[in-house]
Amino acid sequence: MSEAGSRVPLRHVFAAFAGNALAFYDFLTFSYFSIDIGRTFFPTHDRALSLLASLATFGIGFVMRPVGAIVIGRWADRAGRKPAMLLTFALLGIGIAGMALTPSYAQIGIAAPIIVVSLRLMQGFALGGEVGPTTAFVAELVPAAKRGFYLAMQFAMQDCATLAAGLIGLGLAFYLSDAQLQSWGWRAAMLVGAAIVPFGFYLRRSLPETLNTAKEAEADAGPKTEAPVLERIRPYRRILVLGFVMLAAGTIGSYAIGYMTTYARDTLHLATTVAFGFTIINGAFSVVTEFLSGWLADRYGRKPVMIIPYTLLLVSIIPCYWVIAHFRSAPALYAAESIMVILAGVAQIPVLVVLTEQVPASIRSGAVAIVYAFAISIFGGSTQAVIKQLIDWTGDPLAPAYYWGAATIVGLVAMFLVKESAPALQRRIG
Repeated sequence: MSEAGSRVPLRHVFAAFAGNALAFYDFLTFSYFSIDIGRTFFPTHDRALSLLASLATFGIGFVMRPVGAIVIGRWADRAGRKPAMLLTFALLGIGIAGMALTPSYAQIGIAAPIIVVSLRLMQGFALGGEVGPTTAFVAELVPAAKRGFYLAMQFAMQDCATLAAGLIGLGLAFYLSDAQLQSWGWRAAMLVGAAIVPFGFYLRRSLPETLNTAKEAEADAGPKTEAPVLERIRPYRRILVLGFVMLAAGTIGSYAIGYMTTYARDTLHLATTVAFGFTIINGAFSVVTEFLSGWLADRYGRKPVMIIPYTLLLVSIIPCYWVIAHFRSAPALYAAESIMVILAGVAQIPVLVVLTEQVPASIRSGAVAIVYAFAISIFGGSTQAVIKQLIDWTGDPLAPAYYWGAATIVGLVAMFLVKESAPALQRRIG
């Protein structure tokens, strides 16, 4: 740990997680305005086909996440966390600004969707390499007894981005016509996110390096090994597999929630302002519950804070979606989704903490990045398109609930199987 005692400069934690928040803002803005973006770059007389093309472009960025995780995540285990974080933030900034400034299909023809797809691929590569170094950096920077709380800031900042995207989207939807939203409204929303890039890059340049300190602490605790990376990973296969399963289940839930704006507009035919109002509730509740989750996980352990709310979530998903689909009103949407957001928010924080704590510093960035990236790329990139297809094929507005519920069952099994990693409980057990 590079900070003495329990005093950690919050600007360091903020700088570390700013890139992930920027990426989340960008991806959510793309999701929220997927209908308008689809009409801008993929014009067609078939409205559903245009939306599917937009969602496919949203998902294609996830293809490059494992590549970025392998290249940048492993580089951060050799060269350090700081250079990796500077690289990913620069690429993310270029991606979001480039997306906002790309001319429409009507202006430059086929070049427009080609540019958009290329930018999504670059952003996916950067974001795949973003999570591992930043998570490892904060885990190595902060006191072990408060690791859950500080790592919760990663998710909390993502949801601050959700809140910001919702407020901006709601404001634009309220003041602009549908034609204005399609023409330039969604671009304005993305440029707001791009405005944080210079400030975030400046903060990251001032960060300390934590890799060498973490490796020295592990060397003091046991013999140092120079074995090939695959041999070093082998003893941790169980936690890597369980971490992947838990992250995959949580990813499906997160992107099912993220799709709710499009679901409310496209499936329930609610007003755009009602749909964006949900994102504000989502962001606000998530921030509060995630900090609470981190504090609870430090006090009572990682496993109970995962298992109890996830069990409650499992029995709530189908009833909540039934209420939303049956009443098709703002109160029903806000009340039912708030229940699911709160339970999912509490349960998901300890997952990344458990994974990070159970792998050594020499492989931490790469291992966390790769497991996270594969879970996100496979299930985050596909969830929204799968939900749309399931609804179209079945005609059942509860289709998202069945998909999310099945994923929750699998994730819950993994949570029961994972070992407790909270330092205080480890000492108590010992």
